[in-house]
Amino acid sequence: MGKSLNCLIDTCIFIDYLRGKPSVYDIFVRNKDIKLSMSAITMMELLIGAFNKKEVFYIQKSFKDIKRIHVNEKISNLAEEYIATYSKSHNLQINDALIAATAVENEMPLVTYNISDFQYIPNIKLFNIKFS
Repeated sequence: MGKSLNCLIDTCIFIDYLRGKPSVYDIFVRNKDIKLSMSAITMMELLIGAFNKKEVFYIQKSFKDIKRIHVNEKISNLAEEYIATYSKSHNLQINDALIAATAVENEMPLVTYNISDFQYIPNIKLFNIKFS
């Protein structure tokens, strides 16, 4: 049995799943060699996008088994460094800086459709997922 791969899943993957496009998320869930995690920021982004309390509950229930990685001092400091360096040149937003810092600090590849949002960040490993 091979070594398992720990991956940080970007918000866009979960949004597609919630919109009824489960292909990418299902591939990762079915693969027992991949351990899924999400940034606490991702969960907050998903909850902000909910239309009502029923959807909030559905989102929380849907992803209750996904490990959450919370922002700590190291992640916060790294994200601040990214903001100082890339917010003006690359329009890096706070949420993406925190998610990127979470991936880098935990040495996890970030699974995303949005490679261009992160490709300039040093030491980030990106899993480029494209489905039609």
